[in-house]
Amino acid sequence: MVLVAHGSRDPRAAEATRALARAVAAARPGTPVLPSWLDHTEPGPAAVLRELAAAGRPRAVLVPLLLTAAYHRKVDIPAAVAAVREAGAPIEVRVTDVLGPADGVADARLLAGLRRRLAEAEPGGYDALVLAAAGTRDPRARGSVGRVAAILGAELGVRCRVSYASAAPPQAGVAVAKLRASGARRVAVAAYFLAPGLFHDGVVAVAEEAGAVAVADPLTDLPELADLVLCRVDAAAEGWDGTADRSR
Repeated sequence: MVLVAHGSRDPRAAEATRALARAVAAARPGTPVLPSWLDHTEPGPAAVLRELAAAGRPRAVLVPLLLTAAYHRKVDIPAAVAAVREAGAPIEVRVTDVLGPADGVADARLLAGLRRRLAEAEPGGYDALVLAAAGTRDPRARGSVGRVAAILGAELGVRCRVSYASAAPPQAGVAVAKLRASGARRVAVAAYFLAPGLFHDGVVAVAEEAGAVAVADPLTDLPELADLVLCRVDAAAEGWDGTADRSR
């Protein structure tokens, strides 16, 4: 398995990806699980795939560690796989769905991870919620974030608004303030992030300034997330030596 993260100048983000790779490897003993990054951190996915091919590995499943199927999933990751194929590397590569909603469906493991982080951040409860995401200009990707917010709010029995750290409004502080202005007394923020970094730090700052009672940590290496990675891998590897028949 090759995990592909966005990449960040913040070293905490790379360490979170490595921690998730270790968690996935622990859950699937005997299968190499290698982290890679699209930007800022080495190695990139193409380099990892070439190394696997050189080591005699005939197949690899590449997992985009992304919560929306926007530009990086549509362009950057296919380009990396295409580069490996064009170079003639003798390895078959399959790419999984992103970890966010696939075919319009938000995986129960993702939602369970978000609920776990919220419970850790604010065990005392809240009466409204903001789902803070990184942000994208892709309207379909934003729609997938909205679906997660709607389901999460329904599961928890509270109003849930979406916010973005970049590329689209509203900012987390604005979303928190609007909920408080409409009567919510205890607004919590769920972090729709896989790793810590500048965006999450910014969400914490503006949400707390706006009066949020708590901001959850990113999902990082939660067991729910590791299990979701394996679920995506098994779906993509259907027909490869019975991989998809593994039980977890």
